[in-house]
Amino acid sequence: MFKADDYRLKLKALAETLAEAKYALDIDNIGEKLKELKAEQEKPEVWNDLEKSKHIGREISVIEGKIASYKKGEAALNDAQAFVDLIEEADDESLIPELENMIKSTETDIEDMRIKALLKGKYDANNAILSLHAGAGGTEACDWTQMLYRMYLRYCEKSGFKVTELDREDGDEAGIKSVSFKVEGENAYGFLKAEKGVHRLVRISPFDSNKRRHTSFASLEVMPEVDDEGEVEIRDEDIRIDVYRSSGAGGQKVNKTETAIRITHFPTGIVVTCQNERSQLQNKAMAFQYLRAKLLERQIAEREAADAEIKGEIKKIEWGSQIRSYVFCPYTLVKDHRTGYEMTDIQAVMDGDIQGFIIDYLKKAG
Repeated sequence: MFKADDYRLKLKALAETLAEAKYALDIDNIGEKLKELKAEQEKPEVWNDLEKSKHIGREISVIEGKIASYKKGEAALNDAQAFVDLIEEADDESLIPELENMIKSTETDIEDMRIKALLKGKYDANNAILSLHAGAGGTEACDWTQMLYRMYLRYCEKSGFKVTELDREDGDEAGIKSVSFKVEGENAYGFLKAEKGVHRLVRISPFDSNKRRHTSFASLEVMPEVDDEGEVEIRDEDIRIDVYRSSGAGGQKVNKTETAIRITHFPTGIVVTCQNERSQLQNKAMAFQYLRAKLLERQIAEREAADAEIKGEIKKIEWGSQIRSYVFCPYTLVKDHRTGYEMTDIQAVMDGDIQGFIIDYLKKAG
């Protein structure tokens, strides 16, 4: 027997969730903002300023995405409500499975809106620059860093993000000591900022002939890429630029010309390098992007610390400071210590299935 009122109650609850998401996304007002941005985009001075044009284009894309998400959710909800009426009038229970699928699809569309509503930070829509560093544990930690790098590459691939490696230092025996890479895509920073912190691995080490259990650590820095050079001031007298030959593991892919760039920022002591682009000019531009991102992240961390929203910048890479543990032995479990979210399918996680961890963190942090 088809219980139409039960379905209407379910759809009413979804309508309330849709209304909440609409308010959170400011759908009633962002249309006007979209018109202003499109008018700004048409100005000749904007066309002649590549960075400004890219910035406005990204803002337009984000707003259009929010509006499209709302319209899709609203249309799906209206269709489902009309379908309930149709089944009731036709008294045809064979259509119930189709209705169930429509409701499930509507729930997915509205959840997509709710996720977009979580990404309301100033830089959430920006590209991101990530930097992985091996912690305590020697070769084991370097191998763990490489495993995490692969995990993030898989996540980015699934999310439709483009990845560009900026700099990499391989381990002495295996794995990676450190690697920096840029992630391009809508809301890349908004999502990946949830991954910032220390990641802990527990497993039987493949490098230990006695097959003992080892604990290793790696840290991840996540910084927003900024297009506007005026947002982060870098004075010529505050930096030193060194040029050197880029290197590859085992002597492979070694560049015989000096194309790699290292920039040292004296006031903060920050050092960034980029050696993976083909030319010195490209590496220099990318290195400055990386430095601006690091300086901006430092400013953000200082503001947050001042507001008592966080306890400081990235924690020391050692026992007890991790945000998430990945346990391969004696059982399999990945657990986020900030939210309590966990998964037992550790292989899926290592293959990039980390969106659940990210969304749960964003919901609870927001």
